[in-house]
Amino acid sequence: MSRGVLLLNLGSPDSTDPRDVRRYLREFLSDDRVLDAPKLVQQAVLNLLILPFRPKESAHAYEQIWTDEGSPLIVSTYHQRDLLRERFDDLPIELGMRYGTPSTADGIRRLVAQGVDDLFVIPLYPHYAMSSYETAAAKAIEQVQQISPTCQVTIQPPFFADPDYISALRDVVLPYLETDWDALLFSYHGIPERHVRKSDPSRAWCLQRPDCCDITNAVQGTCYRAQVFATTRALCEAAGIPEDKWFLAFQSRLGRDPWLRPSTDDVLEELPSRGVKKLLVICPAFVSDCLETLEEIDMRGREDFIEAGGHEFTYIPCLNDSPGWIDVLARMVDDWRAGALAA
Repeated sequence: MSRGVLLLNLGSPDSTDPRDVRRYLREFLSDDRVLDAPKLVQQAVLNLLILPFRPKESAHAYEQIWTDEGSPLIVSTYHQRDLLRERFDDLPIELGMRYGTPSTADGIRRLVAQGVDDLFVIPLYPHYAMSSYETAAAKAIEQVQQISPTCQVTIQPPFFADPDYISALRDVVLPYLETDWDALLFSYHGIPERHVRKSDPSRAWCLQRPDCCDITNAVQGTCYRAQVFATTRALCEAAGIPEDKWFLAFQSRLGRDPWLRPSTDDVLEELPSRGVKKLLVICPAFVSDCLETLEEIDMRGREDFIEAGGHEFTYIPCLNDSPGWIDVLARMVDDWRAGALAA
């Protein structure tokens, strides 16, 4: 069999033109694992409440972070692919985006055209959530079945507590810990509470008690909330961050339904009154910097913190193309080639 690797990330509009942003948002929010209402309700909300207004606002936000090369997320993922290719010159490696271009199907077609019939898919999401990891993996499987039904597919599991991933995060964080700082805020992408409950195979554990994530349970293999706490604790232990020096919050809330709390916006506004004047912020739910990290956190979040009385706000970049992260990806590929992952 001929092997190949597909890196999967979220995606981005093709440009900052509101028409491209509208097209991207339509695809993104038409995903039943993202906006998981009945289809008629989903499309009504999308077409009546979101698409008439949000594209222009989002286009302005994208303009704040756009580079000469394009979307930071797309550029970063291409860099990751290219650096991984340097490690495996005998192995076809492509990328695809869950939404936008290059699409998941584009990446699969390029690999199939090179004769690949044994595919290793790496969703670039450390944590399991139906609106990120699950939808990316499901889309890849669906497209493989349509494009090359006989192709064998192996999906990399979430790697939220993988020691090498934690080490890569630690290497990025350590230089910032050598500065003068009061606290470190972990800001994870938020999800609705109903997504956590839907991802609980038992339907009887997640969010049923305040300490559900503190007690080991089999359902945590698909519990986003438990996994982000696991990443946070592992990184704090690896980097020597005391328990009283870090906070955890969830960003990017959409709609009125209950989302995971506390909200990053609220925490940024509260911390100065609690004596935190010099703040470090990291977003470990993302491996590549993007709109949610560069504009929402490093721009708007910074402004909120300073306006609330904070003095210094330091955003710690994502893994992007750091050597440690490329090492993690290379080890995943090695594990797959050695048969350590089940198809």
